[in-house]
Amino acid sequence: MRFSVIIPVYNRPDELRELLDSLCRQTRIPDEIVVVEDGSVSRSDQVVEQFKNRLTIQYYFKPNGGQGFARNYGFERATGDYFVIFDSDALVPPHYFESVEQRLTTDWLDAYGGPDAAHPSFTPIQKAISYSMTSPFTTGGIRGSKKNLGGQYHPRSFNMGFSRKVYETIGGYKISRMGEDIEFAIRIIENRFKTGLIPEAFIYHKRRTNLGQFYRQTRFFGRARINIARFYPSELRLVHTFPALFTLFVFSVPVWWFIHPVLFGIAVSALLLFSVLVFGDAFRKEKSLKVAFLSIEAAFVQLLGYGIGFLKEGWKRLREPKGHLETGANIEYPS
Repeated sequence: MRFSVIIPVYNRPDELRELLDSLCRQTRIPDEIVVVEDGSVSRSDQVVEQFKNRLTIQYYFKPNGGQGFARNYGFERATGDYFVIFDSDALVPPHYFESVEQRLTTDWLDAYGGPDAAHPSFTPIQKAISYSMTSPFTTGGIRGSKKNLGGQYHPRSFNMGFSRKVYETIGGYKISRMGEDIEFAIRIIENRFKTGLIPEAFIYHKRRTNLGQFYRQTRFFGRARINIARFYPSELRLVHTFPALFTLFVFSVPVWWFIHPVLFGIAVSALLLFSVLVFGDAFRKEKSLKVAFLSIEAAFVQLLGYGIGFLKEGWKRLREPKGHLETGANIEYPS
């Protein structure tokens, strides 16, 4: 089996260097790396050049079109029979490809996804953000579970692989941003391909390095959920509204004081209970008081960011003409 790794990159040469270095340390080296520079100002061509004696690697530059279409560009040029996608801000543990190959040999999957985790070298805020993105108390709880909402596992493009047959059957990404990986996974499943989680195929995902960046990213995720509903209305479920309801609840708390102090006290107590649950779970997992406290902030930022994005894009969607579709093709990467 020949693995082709496709990596879209946008103004992140230093992160790409770390990712490529982690791919050099695999116990089973991937057969091919395809780096697609998506119109970056800070280009990564010199970084790629440094690894040409250690990896079979190709570098391409294209005008900016978003990460989905950058991946398509890589698929068209890849030669392997199994494609693996990573975000450029990932670190890949040495056992990754060995674990994937073993699973595919013993129990074939047409497409798989893997979870993400925080590397020990991450800063406290990176660990807190990573916790929030995988926590059962936020929107992240289902991302690393064996079953997503609705049954069959939906891989996500930050850590995903699929066979060439999948690509030849359904093509690449139809949209470049705004939930492109969700739409892609839906088409894989609709075409009756077998998908699943490989728990051992985890990566270390650096994500954002401060809460401001994290807020902008999660707000984008909220918008993406509405965008997917433009293509697949049935994919918008009640559980997807929870961050929006949480956001409305948080913003309404001061109003409860004017309605009745007791109701205000109940609302505040509910938020305190949520904070205590997040703190306790984060401390249990990370064994750090600082990370646990920061995880409370990260959880609020994630839910409020997602909720605000969901509400704003939802309002926009309600005002659109019937049958309108948002491609997301020209939307820039969130900073």
